Amino acid sequence: MPPVLGGLRSSPHKCLSPAVGFTNGTLSTVTDRAALLAAYDAQVRTALARRPPVGLHLDWDGPLLRATGWHRGFVDYRNLDGVDDVDALIARTVAYFAERDEAFEWKTHSHDGLADLPDRLRAYGFVAEDVETVVIGEAAAMAHDPVLPDGVALREAMPGDDFRRIADMKSDVWHDDWSWQADDLTRQVAANPSGMTVLLVEAGDAVVSAAWLVLTEGTEFAGLWGGSTLAAWRGRGIYRALVARRAQLAAERGVRYLQVDASSDSRPILERLGFLAITTTTPYVWTPPR
Repeated sequence: MPPVLGGLRSSPHKCLSPAVGFTNGTLSTVTDRAALLAAYDAQVRTALARRPPVGLHLDWDGPLLRATGWHRGFVDYRNLDGVDDVDALIARTVAYFAERDEAFEWKTHSHDGLADLPDRLRAYGFVAEDVETVVIGEAAAMAHDPVLPDGVALREAMPGDDFRRIADMKSDVWHDDWSWQADDLTRQVAANPSGMTVLLVEAGDAVVSAAWLVLTEGTEFAGLWGGSTLAAWRGRGIYRALVARRAQLAAERGVRYLQVDASSDSRPILERLGFLAITTTTPYVWTPPR
């Protein structure tokens, strides 16, 4: 997976067109979720291969793209059609990352048609993370001036102390050590300075929420990632503000569609906003034996 995958909470604004189609490489308004799903598969999946960020090493094994050099590795593919031996592909991929002593994520999609893939991955030691729903919305429809609760301010975060404070906030949110997040954000922004914007929300000296926008070069899509808010500040519209501001930034850059891998908590809120659910995805993570 690129960056850190996770849900993003938001709330109603303007509505997304019923769905979109994929014609000659361009999305157009139609009323067919399947067409939007085809556009997602064609434009977003394996998009990093078009222009790999600095510091990310890519290696192909048939239709499977392996990536190393970030916090943990990941694999990506549009589909595995034509793979004669899926078990052999999994075994080669595990060996590839084991040689590097690197954990990695294999992100499955429910529409890929490989019903037994999760069982195959578990047999090789992969552990499933939470199921997410891929939702897509129109940037222009979501873009408006962010409305924040009293006592907080939203601004762009800079590498250094801002990123360390974001990592500390994420550690509090998830009750785990997310100190790696600071270095991971630093690497990603350095590799993609014109295509990634990190935002934070502060209450005085405390970071209470953060999220980032990542443009997918050569496509009509941008991703909304990393949304997390301290428990005491949830339910006050901060997620709505972060969605609105990132949508503004995306629309200003000519992005047409925003994509989120939404948690079960985020999905209904995003759908009320106008995002359209197109598929589900489950990350499976393999970790080297210690």
